Amino acid sequence: MSLQRRTLIAGNWKMNGSLASNASLLENLLAAPEIAVSGSTCEVLVCVPAVYLPQCESLLKSSAIALGAQDISAHQSGAYTGEVASAMLADFSCQYVIVGHSERRAYHHESNELVAQKALQALRSSIFPIVCVGETLEQREAGRTNEVVVTQLRAVMDVLDDGALARIVVAYEPVWAIGTGKTATPEMAQEVHAVLRSVLAERSGFAANKVRILYGGSMKPDNAKELLAMPDIDGGLIGGASLKAADFLAIIGAV
Repeated sequence: MSLQRRTLIAGNWKMNGSLASNASLLENLLAAPEIAVSGSTCEVLVCVPAVYLPQCESLLKSSAIALGAQDISAHQSGAYTGEVASAMLADFSCQYVIVGHSERRAYHHESNELVAQKALQALRSSIFPIVCVGETLEQREAGRTNEVVVTQLRAVMDVLDDGALARIVVAYEPVWAIGTGKTATPEMAQEVHAVLRSVLAERSGFAANKVRILYGGSMKPDNAKELLAMPDIDGGLIGGASLKAADFLAIIGAV
């Protein structure tokens, strides 16, 4: 991995949490030695439900853990009931936001073009978008993995200039490995990460070297070290394991 790319371990809490459980989880993380030394090895992030941003901002203030959100509106403001604008996330010190997660694409029918607009809005508020790409089991078995992830990534690239492109994070999440206990082998994941980096390189060598590509398909304590050893895997987007302090800390420790 390039020395310019700092490993990013990002927790995606999804629709989980409560005031009490959030406080307990974050207090356990902040008290851990792995977090105290993480600054020299990796960046740690938690992406929390929007309603808990004020609580988590307060708990994480001046800590080694960054705060992120799980979704963002493609619009700047206006009559979009239930949506959350990028400027609103910025008000709560959000540094990152997930866009295009497979669950949003599947359950909310988000198109590649909508995901691209969300990424653009995030960057306009100086928030780094974590752009998720990934194939279903059906697409993988049909040999369409590269086609699918490249199309998803290119839609975002098409709306960004080279400078903005270098500020995104990409997360490869094979849909068939999310929450199923299945995971791509390190070699399978590396192959897709390398394809994604080559697509970035076609546009900008600087962006290709700068953009971190995370693996987001059931990274756990027992497979994190092998996955993170791959040259183009720059971290992980962690789901279920990020809700358990011991598991999340073990993944950070694997860095």
